[in-house]
Amino acid sequence: MSRKALIVHDERDLGLILAEHLKKWGFEPYILLEGKTAVEWATNNRPDVILLDLMLPDIDGYSICETLKLDRATNRIPIIMITTMAEHEAKVHGLQVGANAYLPKPFTADTLNLSIRRAFDWLEDLERNGTQGEIRFNLQSDTQYLEELNHMLGSLFRFSGLTKQQVKQLTTAVRELGTNAIEWGHRKQTDRIVSVDYRIDPEKITIDIKDTGPGFNPTNVPHAAKDDDPVSHTMVREALGIREGGFGILMSRGLVDEMSYNDRGNEVRLVKYFGVRDHLQPDGRAMCQA
Repeated sequence: MSRKALIVHDERDLGLILAEHLKKWGFEPYILLEGKTAVEWATNNRPDVILLDLMLPDIDGYSICETLKLDRATNRIPIIMITTMAEHEAKVHGLQVGANAYLPKPFTADTLNLSIRRAFDWLEDLERNGTQGEIRFNLQSDTQYLEELNHMLGSLFRFSGLTKQQVKQLTTAVRELGTNAIEWGHRKQTDRIVSVDYRIDPEKITIDIKDTGPGFNPTNVPHAAKDDDPVSHTMVREALGIREGGFGILMSRGLVDEMSYNDRGNEVRLVKYFGVRDHLQPDGRAMCQA
């Protein structure tokens, strides 16, 4: 049985060329020349892959991708963005809204085939691990992008079983530790990328935030607050000429159920369980344990 592929592109000739390639690779292609019906079509027909143009006459491809990725029914459909927009910011935006690959024109059939195969490898990994949904964001090292990330994550979490308060707690932790990755891991070098992996399992959400910096020792951070000494770090920050703050790691630990760093110290994992293991008060503060 052939797999379905949806092509959303307003250029009929290019759509037909893409369809011919997909047929050779074992797909049954369907072409939509406008974007307004793409979400409904994908929801009703569940294609195995979507080739999505960004510059559509009625709605941009970012909005289509975001809508599909925000719905658990279509979250795992691989989406390959194809576009004339080769700018770095356009690519980052595409990855932010959940695209599995971003191909600026012109691209070769081999490049497209490789992107599709990699997207299916991603999907097989999800199914092998029993995961209900995953999105990877690759963000430029600029805190302005974190606000868009948090808005996206907040919407995504509403499909996961988390309460509104749990959403707020987790997005706050993501913002704090994402800012740490940008400011400390990358020293605000905006050309470097922070990756954020979001995964839904039956009982929890897991988020991995990783930068490409040298890392650090999470047990030895003199400019950050500690559980047993939340104040003295302020003098260290003042001496070093660092802005006020340093509570991100301490606060984030109180907002999630599990938080751990890799050995290098450039990747942090946050885990939030649904309901029964939530140990926070309604205002987001950690409850005292007996």
